[in-house]
Amino acid sequence: MKDNRTLNYISDVLDNMPMDWLNLTTHRLDIYNEKLAKTQFIEGFENLFENNNSDSSSLFDLPTAYDYIRLGHPLSSILEWTIAKLNQSKSENIISFSSQSVPVFAVLRKNLLDGKSSRIYYSGELPKFLDPELLKPVYSYHFELKQIEKASDVSDFDGSTIFINQQKDICQFDLNPSIDFSLNIHPDFGSILFVNGKENESYISEIQHVRRRETIAMTPANSLAALNSLTGKPFITSDKTKTKKHKSEVLENLKKITGTDATPLAGSSGLSIQYAIMMGLIHDAQENHFGKEIKIIVPPNCYGGTNDQARRVAACLDNVEVVDLPVDGDNEMVESIDRVLKNIALEDAVPYIIAEIPTNPRVEVPNLEKLKAVLSEVRKTQDGAIAIDPVFILDQTFCPNVHFLGEGEILSSIRAISYASGSKFPSGGKCTAGYVVSNQKAASLMEKIDLHLNLCDNEATDLQYEILAAQLPSMIQRIADAYKNTRDFVTFIETTLPEAKINFVSEELANQGFTPSVFSLDLPTKGNTDEERENYKRELNHKLIDLMINKIPDESKYCVSYGQLKGCYWTIPATSTQGTTKEGDKDYIARVALSPNMDMDLHKKVFLDFVNGI
Repeated sequence: MKDNRTLNYISDVLDNMPMDWLNLTTHRLDIYNEKLAKTQFIEGFENLFENNNSDSSSLFDLPTAYDYIRLGHPLSSILEWTIAKLNQSKSENIISFSSQSVPVFAVLRKNLLDGKSSRIYYSGELPKFLDPELLKPVYSYHFELKQIEKASDVSDFDGSTIFINQQKDICQFDLNPSIDFSLNIHPDFGSILFVNGKENESYISEIQHVRRRETIAMTPANSLAALNSLTGKPFITSDKTKTKKHKSEVLENLKKITGTDATPLAGSSGLSIQYAIMMGLIHDAQENHFGKEIKIIVPPNCYGGTNDQARRVAACLDNVEVVDLPVDGDNEMVESIDRVLKNIALEDAVPYIIAEIPTNPRVEVPNLEKLKAVLSEVRKTQDGAIAIDPVFILDQTFCPNVHFLGEGEILSSIRAISYASGSKFPSGGKCTAGYVVSNQKAASLMEKIDLHLNLCDNEATDLQYEILAAQLPSMIQRIADAYKNTRDFVTFIETTLPEAKINFVSEELANQGFTPSVFSLDLPTKGNTDEERENYKRELNHKLIDLMINKIPDESKYCVSYGQLKGCYWTIPATSTQGTTKEGDKDYIARVALSPNMDMDLHKKVFLDFVNGI
């Protein structure tokens, strides 16, 4: 594996790299081509390597590696590229994870859907996550297990062979042609998967999509530590005593912020948490409602990760089905829930509802008293028996300050769980960690959610706990300040472009505590046909966003994010957050997210220039 030229170059890169690579959840979004995401960064990096150029300015000018850090970032990309280079392989064959277990599950998932056998070899102790008694019934994953001493002991197999190696040097791979997937796991860094052989390259996109939807890439800090280890540089492992303190502070802060008493859980990302919720509830249903159908009720136009993940879970399990829940525009959430729950009750199925309040991207809030009444209603099965009551799973990312679940609050009397993406307000955009809390009625479900969060090795990392501990105490004030800026900007747009349709909370809802700092903007259009009008509006969206980014590059960015400490973020849901949503349910509008710290006068001036140029 020794390649002095590559290792020396990487060593220089680590000395000169932009600190944004380590500290931001997005890098150079001003140089981002969505069609070239995942490839453009590595191509540029390859060119620098060939020219032995590791200058700080050249590294800084590299384009975005991924549009969102959960999926990958400059340091994880360089780690994967380096290991591939040292093993005469392609960088896409190396995939790093924050989780030790999910890369194995990714292969098992594809083999489940393809009807292919799986065999897992391991050295040392059996990893705790390889629990057949749990993985087979809850995930439908089937596999053989065999302990060996070294990679050369692996023999041929009619199916996929996975070799799990627990070693100190996570970047050192001992490959055997009989191994299809070689996985190195590390207790602090996570894991690195080597997809071995051309015949297994069809797995790569599926494995990448699991990383995208059910977990995260190896974090920047851990990728840097792994690279330092590889190049012989010193690196510092986390202080477990401090982590224990940070975790305690985070959990106590979350109880105060949400007004709940049950112990919260923190995961490596919002989708990591959501996946633990899904699998935990499915596990609970299997134990308490054995043999019954499970219905995951999801808005068809909600955040693409939520929608896609629910359908991916259902694809693996015969008794799980996704049911659409129309919530926006002409559809009203409470009426839709009532209608869907009536049908599910007749089927005597288990209902799990995932919904955002406010909704995304239309920023709508249902009548909460009616919502409570509909969720509390006792329904009957076709045979006249009492139907299973729903669990309401609330994505509270847009308004994490609202108390839904505490004693005496609006959703305290029905089984309800709330979760949020930590890359938004909880961390101020400094990390991806997410969290989940429950009310007392649903507290018993948290044990199963915790079980699956740990099975997937998706708990928040040590550094994520440290960041959350530092940022959570100021979250409520940051939400209030960002809302003021957003209300100010919305009012300005209403005055300067009254023909535009703005989706934002009313003053009345804001007085009730719903103070999001995101709104969606449906720009005015023109044309003789529906197609002409739609195309004109879509072009206008891009014109507005491009103008904002070019005129205010230090603050305005093209990004799906929200809740950052500073700046303003623009996106078009249909081509970003709704990437996997069905075409007819997509929203081709502009979504704008403001922070508590930004130049409001400059943003108003540039927007006025846009209006004058229409």
